[in-house]
Amino acid sequence: MIRTLFERLRQKHRTVAYPAKPPGVSDRFRGLPELSPEKCPAGCAECVAACPVGAISREGGAVRLDLGRCLFCGDCAAACPHGALRFTRDHRLAARQREDLVLGAGELKLAAALDAKMKSLFGRSLKLRQVCAGGCGACEADLNVLSTVVFDLGRFGIQFVASPRHADGLLLTGPVTENMALALKKTYDALPEPRLVIAVGACAISGGPYAGHAEVRNGAAAIVAVDLFIPGCPPHPVTILDGLLRLLGRLEVKT
Repeated sequence: MIRTLFERLRQKHRTVAYPAKPPGVSDRFRGLPELSPEKCPAGCAECVAACPVGAISREGGAVRLDLGRCLFCGDCAAACPHGALRFTRDHRLAARQREDLVLGAGELKLAAALDAKMKSLFGRSLKLRQVCAGGCGACEADLNVLSTVVFDLGRFGIQFVASPRHADGLLLTGPVTENMALALKKTYDALPEPRLVIAVGACAISGGPYAGHAEVRNGAAAIVAVDLFIPGCPPHPVTILDGLLRLLGRLEVKT
């Protein structure tokens, strides 16, 4: 017993201070991309050609980057000879509307909170049923990390539950394969109303690298209405936590 107490003292407090303090992320972390159109000459399409999933396009001379399709591989930034595109260390990526994930010259429109009625229901206690609809396991691993002592998701009243009948919402990962489409729909139908749907990762938002394949539905929106999109491949645990807290009105929009 005494050894256990000494070890606890040695380890000290392990839970991150976020959102009270900014999160600590690695120097290698690729967060919100930043576009600098003034540096991008007309006719240049190096970044468009470098993107493996077609997340970057050039429309009317302006570069557009779809965070919902982006794998955050960094190939576009490496290919740009003018420094017009770079990845920042900003972890805030979640949005309420799919179209808000398409970046141009303006700022990303971060996720707004639920309306007053929904926030009164879920703002202090949110139970989520997680469904992996064909994911590779990366997004699922970062979701599991949220329940550890480091992030302690339960301190915000958010928990994962085993049954959809005990849940307030559905948290989906994976591109929604044909084999999982019916299971996803049945899980959604089993949720009591009102209910929420959260799509985590590029696969759940757009199909990710599997988009267009005959055996996938290209994301959650093909089956259910989505209330929150959290991009990434996979999203950092802090990015997921940030999106959930914004949805529940626990963070101000510009925090």
